[in-house]
Amino acid sequence: MDTSRLLRTTGTVIAAAGLLLSGCTSGGSGEPRAAASSSGGTGPASAAPTATPAALRPYYEQKLSWRECGVPGFQCSTMKAPLDYAHPEAGDIEIAVARRPAGSPGKRLGSLVVNPGGPGGSGIGYLQAYAGIGYPAQVRAAYDMVSFDPRGVDRSSPVECLSGPAMDKYTQVDQTPDDAAERARLVASYKEFAAGCQAHSARVLPHVSTVDAARDMDLLRGVLGDEKLTYVGASYGTLLGATYAQLFPDRVGRLVLDGAMDPSRSALELNRDQTEGFETAFRAFAEDCAKQPDCPLGKGDPDAVAARLKEFFRKVDARPVPSGDAGRPLGESLATTGVIAALYDENAWPQLREALAAAMDGDGSLLLGLADSYYEREPSGKYANLMFANAAVNCLDQPPAFSGPEAVDAALPSFEKASPVFGAGLAWASLNCAYWPVKATGQAGPLTAKGAAPILVVGTTRDPATPYKWAQALAKQLDSGVLLTYDGDGHTAYGRGSDCIDTAVNTYLLEGQAPPDGKKC
Repeated sequence: MDTSRLLRTTGTVIAAAGLLLSGCTSGGSGEPRAAASSSGGTGPASAAPTATPAALRPYYEQKLSWRECGVPGFQCSTMKAPLDYAHPEAGDIEIAVARRPAGSPGKRLGSLVVNPGGPGGSGIGYLQAYAGIGYPAQVRAAYDMVSFDPRGVDRSSPVECLSGPAMDKYTQVDQTPDDAAERARLVASYKEFAAGCQAHSARVLPHVSTVDAARDMDLLRGVLGDEKLTYVGASYGTLLGATYAQLFPDRVGRLVLDGAMDPSRSALELNRDQTEGFETAFRAFAEDCAKQPDCPLGKGDPDAVAARLKEFFRKVDARPVPSGDAGRPLGESLATTGVIAALYDENAWPQLREALAAAMDGDGSLLLGLADSYYEREPSGKYANLMFANAAVNCLDQPPAFSGPEAVDAALPSFEKASPVFGAGLAWASLNCAYWPVKATGQAGPLTAKGAAPILVVGTTRDPATPYKWAQALAKQLDSGVLLTYDGDGHTAYGRGSDCIDTAVNTYLLEGQAPPDGKKC
């Protein structure tokens, strides 16, 4: 059961790391809006706008040296950026970049930068495995497909925290503590994680915020020679895109924000909203499962199905089942992560039924495989740095959701109301930033991007990771926000089977014509 591609191509969002998400906006005019055209300029003239501070001009004027990088059709390079934009003299950080040149150079519109989300998802991995070969052919023909690993991610000075064996232990810690000893172990695991990040990545930890990444993205736009940024961001990538628009509204070309986050929501609100989103997605799965002959959770309404899943979690909490890995039996934490992983995409529902059936029969290997895909754990036991970068960005972008275990206790009823199945675990998962070694530099607040060209915000009604109301909120906040709605399941909408959504997005990217605000598919 290979779910790794499935989970990564829909825009990675991590819930179990205390994710901070922000959303999309919705408009209400009902009138189509035309986007600004995207420049295809390749010369240095547009590289550094006149408003660029003198200390940053050398960065905008650098030339990228493209090379083959092991994947046919793609080229890679390295871009230098200031480690600290407030103090460019403090040194550089290297940002890994990749592109696939436009398929029809004579009709080239410019560069299309893509980001898969996370935070912590590798843009280069996403480009080479999916966007650069899987986006609609007409889009790939018109644009150089470009992405980068944001600072702190994968190939760009990655944040490192724990070894593979230490991460194996971390992912197994009980996140629904039943007594004082289990609470103490959970708190200790968060402190150990944070201390590991500080020990291995102290130089970059203060400089991996979404604002830093957005500034890098403008630098990339300039180095590529594009007057305006054309961009598709999924999941957390919508926050990155909206932040870019807030910082550089006059440089916004055609921006698609798919699976949007709401930047006005606090860390606590975001985590609780996402808990509600996973409950919505689970209930959709439960309704479908009850109709299938192979549903391991039995028949009945979603409440009955949810009760059986919760009972399964209780059993593996008390007695983990074998998984084929002696050091990692399937306990409640890994089982919950495996279920959550499959809720990102309704195409994974059959695999989830199979994995749950096997686990209930004493074989936890399939559900463990889903959890491993979520964590980007390789069969060798090595973890990608997704979870490390995810925490580093989230904990820098906003103050922590909770100050300590007592604050979690106070919020537990609201989380359990949001999701009887996942509420407790996701509440305790939101505690991790309380022990972060670097103080948050950002805070919640609306993003308006006043003066920007029309920005297309896409929301899915039963999205588990970025609830639909976030898309509505972001579209309303953005002065030029245009809301496009997909009435369906799964995380994000573009390129996932809806001709209506794909046509609307393609028309916007290729012709600059946004759909009517409020259009539904």
